[in-house]
Amino acid sequence: MGERADGISAADWRDARIVWNYHLMGHELRPCSAGVALGSGDLGVAAYAARLYHEGWFPVLVVTGANSPTTLARFPRGEATHYRDHALELGVPEQAILVEPAATNTGQNISRSRAVLREAGVRVDSVLLISKPYMQRRAYVTCRQAWPEVAAICAAEPADIADYVPRSGNPRLVIDMMVGDLQRIVAYPARGFAIAQPVPDGVLAAYQRLIRAGFTSRLLPG
Repeated sequence: MGERADGISAADWRDARIVWNYHLMGHELRPCSAGVALGSGDLGVAAYAARLYHEGWFPVLVVTGANSPTTLARFPRGEATHYRDHALELGVPEQAILVEPAATNTGQNISRSRAVLREAGVRVDSVLLISKPYMQRRAYVTCRQAWPEVAAICAAEPADIADYVPRSGNPRLVIDMMVGDLQRIVAYPARGFAIAQPVPDGVLAAYQRLIRAGFTSRLLPG
């Protein structure tokens, strides 16, 4: 990435890579009852979900998400609706897609997708959670808490931080989001929103350095 990129120091990039790698789950793909594509500003999530559908990893795909301040301009009809349209363009049949258009956070992505699948009569004992690469661990711990009776497998577009973050168009915001997700992984078990995960000391140290460097726009208030 060079010495600096978009005002981000080389040291910050090194710390961001540590946090990025922690968020990756490294799960091996296996057939699941359903796929759940978690809404975000990254249309690549829908594209990767379509690829996994065509490869036969699940028979039905839930696309879930309303909007956040960072996705409203790009997806004015809602994240789930744009994900659905993209999956259709990529050949996923309409009857294989369920739309959950109201979730505004990861917990709602999981709970509302669960309800949509139940209402559709889909029997679920395992789910393939498809997300941005750095959202995998948060999706996993949230699903394990909110839907403990199913096996949760995480999947994301294979990507390295050196490629993924710069092409987002706003590298600083992506690092902010990675830091915010790690804060939630640490804080949310006590609030009943997620199962606990061990966080290595080196990851915590990188996280704290990024906070001191100002990557704080997605931290919880207070």
